[in-house]
Amino acid sequence: MAKRPRTIDEYLAGVDTASRAALQKVRRAIQKAAPKAEECICYGMPAFRHDGKLIAGFRAAAKHCSFHPMSGVTVTTLGGKLAKYDTSPGTIRFSPRAPLPAGLVRQLVKARIAECAE
Repeated sequence: MAKRPRTIDEYLAGVDTASRAALQKVRRAIQKAAPKAEECICYGMPAFRHDGKLIAGFRAAAKHCSFHPMSGVTVTTLGGKLAKYDTSPGTIRFSPRAPLPAGLVRQLVKARIAECAE
């Protein structure tokens, strides 16, 4: 059995090149939106905590990548901006060849932080 990653870098080292590049862009956008957030591995995926609360996660799957705002409310709040993506209450799926725009990731993270602050 493969060793479970303990860091985001370890996780990214184990995914294909296209997914790694797309997820690195997502990672940088999260870091920019929440510079004080702490990187971690949670639920087996790379994630970020802000003030002790999970605010975002991401992962690679066989045929897509996904962003997890750790809240269905965040997806609903920004639903109009997510219309071209395959979504479910807590997931936004995208192609590694067409990563989520950094501005959209920042909006999702800021919305999640605001939700956590309420």
